[in-house]
Amino acid sequence: MPVKNRFAELQPEITAWRRDIHENPEILFDTHRTSALVADKLRAFGCDEVVEGIGRTGVVGIIRGKADTSGRVIGLRADMDALPIMEQTGLDYASKTPNAMHACGHDGHTAMLLGAAKYLSETRNFDGTVAVIFQPAEEGGGGGREMCKEGMMERFGIQEVYGMHNWPGQKVGSFAIRPGAFFAATDVWELVIEGRGGHAAKPHETVDPTVASAQIVLGLQTIASRNADPISQIVVSVTSFETSSKAFNVIPARVTMRGTVRTLSPENRDLAETRITAIATGIAGAMGCEADLTYTRNYPVMVNHAEQTDFAAEVAAAVAGSCEEAPQVMGGEDFAFMLEERPGAYILVGNGDTAAVHHPEYNFNDEAIPAGCSWWAEIVERRMPAA
Repeated sequence: MPVKNRFAELQPEITAWRRDIHENPEILFDTHRTSALVADKLRAFGCDEVVEGIGRTGVVGIIRGKADTSGRVIGLRADMDALPIMEQTGLDYASKTPNAMHACGHDGHTAMLLGAAKYLSETRNFDGTVAVIFQPAEEGGGGGREMCKEGMMERFGIQEVYGMHNWPGQKVGSFAIRPGAFFAATDVWELVIEGRGGHAAKPHETVDPTVASAQIVLGLQTIASRNADPISQIVVSVTSFETSSKAFNVIPARVTMRGTVRTLSPENRDLAETRITAIATGIAGAMGCEADLTYTRNYPVMVNHAEQTDFAAEVAAAVAGSCEEAPQVMGGEDFAFMLEERPGAYILVGNGDTAAVHHPEYNFNDEAIPAGCSWWAEIVERRMPAA
């Protein structure tokens, strides 16, 4: 089954939806316009039920098949939020909102799932129920977690859940996936090193937190190189280093560091937190300073379930002719929360030779729309075939 003809017909309409969303980006949970647009379209398509306000601004549409002897309920999820980036594409439909941009393609994800919802509402050629899930706040806000915390899976009886992300550098409309750990856990930390400030010409009268902090930065690099198994993946990065003084002749009393940890296993996640704590407190104490660490576990590892991954790859190969094995990704994805609640799989659809996601010149490739819509629709029709 190649790309469905219906999506080739719908592509101009879906593209127009996508570009309208792109022109009007909204960040985190403030997706009020986008959520209203989604809900209005789902009602116009004839969805059996449309529920707004799940996870603050999330939307779920329910589409029932011609029959329901299977009792199956499948969830299909797209994210709606943009990023706090100033767009530099020069497109005629570029963002009209300063410092907000769809730089990760969530506008495309939303439009493709709307296209699939329209087709499934028209045909209903399946035996069971589909829940189309439109999620806010993927970009750091944990919108997927919030929708799950509000009981979305139980409320709609969702048994499996599938998601998709566009991927620059991959042939447009092609697919790639892998079972098991796919996207990394994304933890963040803040470390405050307290010393005793003073005149830079009299360092012996101070307890210099800058020197201690510099030693800590170097020490943190040993977590990946000397503590973790060399064949495992772990990233510990210091991304911010600020002192309490900006003067040339003052040794500061305080240094604040911030950073992130990326891991692909629970064991390495625990290891990183333990070693950051030990290295920071040990070095700070040895140099007469005090260390105060705040470690926050953010998104968990996103783990594709084996059976659903095999099925998702089979569908992708039917749509595109093949499905490649995707690399592991050290970026985070809060679809992880949904995959912790229900079995499912997450797939990449090629965006072609475009700027990378989170880049001010990125743009979703509308030529990927028919393939993405077809994959979602075929997931439903193959998993819940009509009698």
